[in-house]
Amino acid sequence: MTSGIPNPELDVLVVGGGIAGLAAAYQLQRLGRRVRVLEASGRLGGVIRTERFDGWTIDGGPDALLVQKPAAVALCRELGIADRLIPTLEPRTAYVMRDRRLHPIAPGSFLGFPLSAAALARSSLFTWAGRLRMACEVAIPRGGPGGEDESIASFVRRRFGSEAADYLAEPLLAGIHAGDAERLSMRALFPRLLEAERRSGSVIRSMRALRLRPSPQGAFVSLPGGVGELVEALAAALEPGSAVCSARVTGLRRGGAAYAVESDAGRFDARAVMLAIPAYAAARLLRSLDTALAALCDGIPYASTATVAFGYRRDQIGHPMRGSGFVVPRLEDSPLLAATWVSSKWPGRAPEGCALLRAFLGGGRDPRGLDRTDDDLTASARESLEEVLDITGPPLVTRLFRWPLQSPQYDVGHLERVAAIDERLTATPGLFLTGSGFRAIGIPDCIADGRATAAGADAYLAAAARQAPSPWA
Repeated sequence: MTSGIPNPELDVLVVGGGIAGLAAAYQLQRLGRRVRVLEASGRLGGVIRTERFDGWTIDGGPDALLVQKPAAVALCRELGIADRLIPTLEPRTAYVMRDRRLHPIAPGSFLGFPLSAAALARSSLFTWAGRLRMACEVAIPRGGPGGEDESIASFVRRRFGSEAADYLAEPLLAGIHAGDAERLSMRALFPRLLEAERRSGSVIRSMRALRLRPSPQGAFVSLPGGVGELVEALAAALEPGSAVCSARVTGLRRGGAAYAVESDAGRFDARAVMLAIPAYAAARLLRSLDTALAALCDGIPYASTATVAFGYRRDQIGHPMRGSGFVVPRLEDSPLLAATWVSSKWPGRAPEGCALLRAFLGGGRDPRGLDRTDDDLTASARESLEEVLDITGPPLVTRLFRWPLQSPQYDVGHLERVAAIDERLTATPGLFLTGSGFRAIGIPDCIADGRATAAGADAYLAAAARQAPSPWA
């Protein structure tokens, strides 16, 4: 029998100082709980990383907060930085590469799919045959594998045709997750489209009925100092000393109604533990507690990506860059997944007269991409951008950010796996999981899930306190 851990110093020990772990710790402290965050690396923020120097502001990871999902903007408001939020610059046009040319996504589209016949007719991205097939979507009967999960590619091919699957679903819907459209789950990632089909029999008809109007502020916001500002404000809101960096967790043991956590920063005892780390990293710690739970977590696949940022004089770039950037379909046989024209998207990201670009490589399309050297990755990205954007001369600034195994892949069956994980967690009271590997793709969802998981931990602690025997009994 495992020996008990008397008088834990902490209510909750959070493993992982990414945005989900920090949001959870922030929420727990607001609820009056004693919390410590242990982060293995030398900095907080996880994949959120911003570098600022000589007039350049470069986000190495995500550079935007989705307004439609309110958790991030709400947190900014609580932290007193909402008045610093900035919208994207106009025009907000995004492009798709086809035959080495950039084609704008038609205005009046939803997730890239034109909602009107006029918008579809104006699109240069598709052949006439492809446009005709997409227009037939309103007449395609409800279908799919009998309520079972379905891949993004399968759904889009079934409803809109092969061209839409190749030139929208693969680079846009799957590309934003660095994944494979033939494997990624519609139910986990785009349930709204499945619901549109179920409700109206047609995605286009359903979206038209909603009378969607783009916000004049755009779909995304950021901060003048990059998304790293949010991490800095959140870390500053925590009690001093409650987040510890360079503190890799090496062991996790349950003793009675508490946990002992061994780390490079020493041992910490807590009534509850929250793992806010990648699923495969959580699996390593969970093997000592529950091998079945560890196996479930270990089964969530991850992709590796790299972001390469380049700064140029604006007159070195021949392309007008009127918009936010472009995505690259697999059929183009390019090393690029996508590229953003950062200084056309956000104000103040580059010195006067300069332009900042970001290129994205790797992902499920190129799983061995990060095996290449820094020089190879940088050269590959640079050559690809030079060809598309008519760039001459070397960049003024180059920054490479590697993200090994940091993009969780919500493959078909992911929600069933998460449900099995949740069921298994009930056998280990006081243990909680949060973060992007489970049910939280993107910054707003990670914040929301971190805070919701914190509320669950608080409820568990309150219930445990009510059930504890009185020392006066």
